[in-house]
This record gives sequence, structure tokens and C-alpha cells, in this order.
Amino acid sequence: MTVEPWFIVAMVLSLAGYCLYLAGLRRHLVEPSRASWLIWAVATGVEAATYLAVNPGKPQGLVFIFSAVACIIITLAMWQRSRWTRPSPTEAICMAASLAAVVLWLPLQETFWAHMLVVAAVPLGFWPTWASVVEDRARERSPAWGLWTLGDLATLVVAVRTHGLGIGGYAYILVELTCHASVWVMVGLDTIDPRQALSVRSRGQKLLDAYVPANPFTIGTTHLGKAVFAARAFAEGEELTRFSGRRVAASRVPRALNGARDRFLQIARDRYMGPSGRIDDLINHSCAPNAGLRFEREGVVLVALTPIAPNEEICWDYSTTLDDPDWSMECRCGTATCRGTIGAFATLPVERQIWYRLRGVVAPYLVETVEPGRERAA
Repeated sequence: MTVEPWFIVAMVLSLAGYCLYLAGLRRHLVEPSRASWLIWAVATGVEAATYLAVNPGKPQGLVFIFSAVACIIITLAMWQRSRWTRPSPTEAICMAASLAAVVLWLPLQETFWAHMLVVAAVPLGFWPTWASVVEDRARERSPAWGLWTLGDLATLVVAVRTHGLGIGGYAYILVELTCHASVWVMVGLDTIDPRQALSVRSRGQKLLDAYVPANPFTIGTTHLGKAVFAARAFAEGEELTRFSGRRVAASRVPRALNGARDRFLQIARDRYMGPSGRIDDLINHSCAPNAGLRFEREGVVLVALTPIAPNEEICWDYSTTLDDPDWSMECRCGTATCRGTIGAFATLPVERQIWYRLRGVVAPYLVETVEPGRERAA
């Protein structure tokens, strides 16, 4: 039996894409959406199975099976380094669609409609990734998106050359092609060069995209565990990274997460930001920090308080956002000025509070002016 050359091209491009993406994930060069990959890990398996049922014997079905296995591998790799949160409404809808497709496919034997239902849910699976890229394009700057797009084009060629496919044969390929291509355009077409995503070159790229430097951070370990280090020099006042995560009411923050396991960031008197699963979760506390959080209209931004040299650990003072008098944890930062305990901002020495306020790295709700006629109790 003659092997279709375009089928080989599709498999090679798909394989290369997943290998490069996994390499970037392990080296912390990409910060993927956990929600999208969890959805894809479930949905691609159903998509592959229903596609083969609708189009038995078609070689492109093997590409989809391979993609499903690769999605599961990447999701498991992310699982080891992330904490998972309750699905958003969009994520829940997509997962429900995948479950409904399984019901249509197996008990009801409605294979075609099961396949079309999962195809319709594909854009929902991409929604968390689109939102992540809009917030910060650098999170997905990987050549994988270009390789997957070209692989989809090769798969489409295979489908056309094999003839006889109806809407059930082309719908999934076209939707996947559109979604992959959209992310590729959003992060920059120049990312097809794998040397950039693997940090072989030190300079950034620019093509249909804003200038994005090489990854400015590395992940290492200290006596506290994982830590974030500067991969290049930062000037005083320079923006380092933006903190992100789902907003959570104070009443819903798990009280059992006291201490080192707590990745919730207080952003208002009654609201917290949950763990993002990205690099901001790994930045440690220090009683003598070189960075601090500024609350801006666009979000919460970590800025350099002093010049930061390459290979220097990046730290900030957790107390600059804390208003909860009941929260505390032991501090083991090891600096000469270590306080021994991390607590609410009010527990800091007055001169330290003033130092942080002058640099604009105290949460707004901690520096509110006392109303006229009201005084603090002595």
C-alpha cells in the first residue's frame, strides 16, 4: 500500500509541534492555559474516536489519535507542577459537550452528531488560551502553533486527495486549522523559528506582533523550594511580570491553606486572586525584597525596587498586600532583616511601612485615608 506523502508531512509537523511545546513547558518558556489543555485532553480523544467512526479507514484519523495522546501527555506534565481550580462556566460547557458527545456516540449510536457536537466545542476549548494570549502574548510564544497550523493544512490536503468526505470529514480539520492559525497569528508568525522559543538566540523577534524579548526568567531552587531568578538585568522601576488568576471572594478562600501552600493573593479587603499556575505563583517572599507589587488599572504588576542582576532571585514582601490579621506564616527568607513571621501590613515597623508607601508598592486598601473626624484607637 502506497503511503500518502502529505500524511507523512502532517505526522512529522504534528510530532515536531508537540515535542517543541513539551520542551518549552519543561524549561518554563511557555505558560499554557491549564483549562484549555484539560479540555483538549478529554475532547481530542472523543474527536478522534468519532472521526474514525464517521470516516472509517481514513489515514488522517491516525493524526487525530496521535494528537489525543500528545494532549494527555502535556496535560499530565502540567498536572505535576500546577494546582487545579473549579472550572469556569465556559470550561464547564465544553466538558459537558464532550460528555454529551460520548453519550450520543456510545449508548445512542449517533456517531455523526456526536462528532459534530465535539467539533462545535473546539472553539470553547481554545477560549482560555485566547484570553491568556490577549493578556500576555509571551505565554504562548512557541513554534508549535505554526507547526500545528501547517500540519492541519497537510491533513486537509490528505482529506481532499482521499475524496468522498462530507461535512463530517472536513468540519473538524477546518475548525482545528482556524483555531491553531489564530493563536499563531496572535503570538507572532516569527515563532515558527524554533531557535527563538528554545532561547537559542538572546534577541527578540518582531513580525505582526509587538517586540517580545527572550524569556527573562529562569526557574531554580533554594532552601525554600522552587524560586524565580532573573535571566537578564532589570533596571529599578522596570516591570517584571503581571500577576494573574481567578478572582475569588474572601469567604471562598480555603482557610486550610495557611502558610507555605497558600498561593492566594489579597487584592481587595474582600477579594483574593487565586493561583494562576504560571510563574507568578513561584515568586518567593523576602523581608528585604528587590521587587514589589503595584496595583494599576490594567492589573497587578510586579516591578523592580532595586536594580536586579542576572541570576539574582526575584522576591517581594507578601505583607504589602495583607489585611487579614488572622493570616500568618513562618518566614525563612534568611535575610539580615528577616522578621521571623509574615503577617498583615499593620504588623510591619512604621519606618518599613513608609518605605514601601513611598515606592508605591502597598495595596490601595492598605493606604486609604482615615475619614475626617475618625481616629484610630490608641
